[in-house]
Amino acid sequence: MSVARPAARSLFLRRLVSVAGATAASTITAPAPSRSAPPTTTCHQFHSSAKLAARRRSRFTNVRAVEMGLMNEEKVNEFTKETFPRYTPAEIAELRKVYSKEQLAAIQAGEAAIDAKDLTIQGRLRVDPYRMPYIDDFSHNLPVVDKRVKRNPPPNPDARFMNLDEFTQDMINWADKFRKGDVTGTLKKLQDFAPQEWRNKNEGQWPGDVRKKAQASFMAYLEAEAVKKPADVEAESHNGPTDADFLEYILERSSMTDKNQIGNSSLALALPHKVPGVAGKYKQAVDPEDHGLDDTGVYQELKKRTGMSVREILNLQNKVLVHRFVSNQTRMGKIASHSVLCIAGNGNGWLGIGEAKSTDNGIATQQAKIMAVRNMRPIRRYENRTIFGNVEEKVGAAVVRLYTRPPGFGLRVSHKIFEMCRAAGIQDLASKFVRSRNPMNTVKAAFNALVNQPDPEEIAIGRGKKFVDVRKVYYGGNVL
Repeated sequence: MSVARPAARSLFLRRLVSVAGATAASTITAPAPSRSAPPTTTCHQFHSSAKLAARRRSRFTNVRAVEMGLMNEEKVNEFTKETFPRYTPAEIAELRKVYSKEQLAAIQAGEAAIDAKDLTIQGRLRVDPYRMPYIDDFSHNLPVVDKRVKRNPPPNPDARFMNLDEFTQDMINWADKFRKGDVTGTLKKLQDFAPQEWRNKNEGQWPGDVRKKAQASFMAYLEAEAVKKPADVEAESHNGPTDADFLEYILERSSMTDKNQIGNSSLALALPHKVPGVAGKYKQAVDPEDHGLDDTGVYQELKKRTGMSVREILNLQNKVLVHRFVSNQTRMGKIASHSVLCIAGNGNGWLGIGEAKSTDNGIATQQAKIMAVRNMRPIRRYENRTIFGNVEEKVGAAVVRLYTRPPGFGLRVSHKIFEMCRAAGIQDLASKFVRSRNPMNTVKAAFNALVNQPDPEEIAIGRGKKFVDVRKVYYGGNVL
């Protein structure tokens, strides 16, 4: 029993108390002890750890704040002004551009409530390069802490792309800005290029051929005015829009009916056509031997796995047999996806199935087709038209039975197995669903049945006969 436990501790305490009581009782009859007699045994606290011999002291000598110069009034004031400066009138003027009057008053009140001298004496500031900017300067925006200021209103939710008439009118309004004393002040309008009988009528009432001719003439006229030489412009004593104006109109002007409203978001500038310094270091995934059939490089990895060319892959028969909607329950809610099961075959004894899921239907279908091509396996065919004997397979609760049939019988199967037989090159077959008719499981069971047909060579060896005897065609025998 450990002496540090409460039960053992109480036991030892009772023992010591009894010893002390017996000693006190003996003193009634015995003479009083002398001054030099040792004291009576006292009760000590038991503990499992060893008692320290002396008080633990620090290895370093304490340095007083006065010796470090931290209590010097001049140095404290100097450090305070350097580390915690007050806002200058120029900085306050910049703050007025960003913050409202009430917000600026709150900032100034917070600055006055905190004594910078207390921060110097009592504060602890980190000086390492990985420190966070705990002291917030409202005159600067920190991308890590502060959010980007949204100076513009939110976009118009009812805005839409302009049609041809609205785009033409918007271009006319932009050109009218240069009317006074500029080249575009004398620009003609779209009505000037229409016949005289249609100029006073609305553009929507013009016939189609008249509108096309007027718009073509108007665009040609604008292009001619835009490429006018400076000498021609000076000869007319006008200063028209520069190339920068036209570039701004093309790149920055909105093509929607939001009256060219400026939003809070912006797009990064595109890279140049040839980035300097990286020319020739990156190779495109497009193979020139594909002759433009795979410009996106989707089938490049499939080519390496299968050894087929892109043209051979595209010539395979693909068919989507099962398409269903599935959802994954997460802590953010249900995430809906498309589940696609596809088959691929060359129509001459090769068949494969592929399954893929994605939130986009096109991506799921493309990946399922690629997986079907990767999973293509040879299918045994008797006389290149039917299977070798009857076969049965089970996947889940679905049981599929396939039966061999004589020539001319045809494909008397369900529509999904019918597509699989066409892709594999089977012409005579019958099938039966015994239990469940789940589309996904029936297709997988049918594929397993076609792949796991009875091998005639193994049957012949097991019977001790030749393969021709199993087929019943030896010496002109019966034919299935």
